Amino acid sequence: MYYVYIIQSETTGKYYVGQTNNLLERLTRHNSKQSKFTKNRGTWKLVYSEEYSTRNEALNRETQIKKMKSRKYIENLISLCG
Repeated sequence: MYYVYIIQSETTGKYYVGQTNNLLERLTRHNSKQSKFTKNRGTWKLVYSEEYSTRNEALNRETQIKKMKSRKYIENLISLCG
């Protein structure tokens, strides 16, 4: 399985959208400063995820979310699952 995920910095409140086949391992990498964008922005928490059967589907959905360029869109997605 592949996942599209949204994490939020507990320090800055910023969101990051990505995709992976291992959510736990990827979140660990973000929090251990192994990711260029997230390494200087504090502790990250997983706030949203979607599951896909292929990497291509996950990549397409990640691109779709990123193209929205909207914090409000991301917050609406998060509120739908909470």
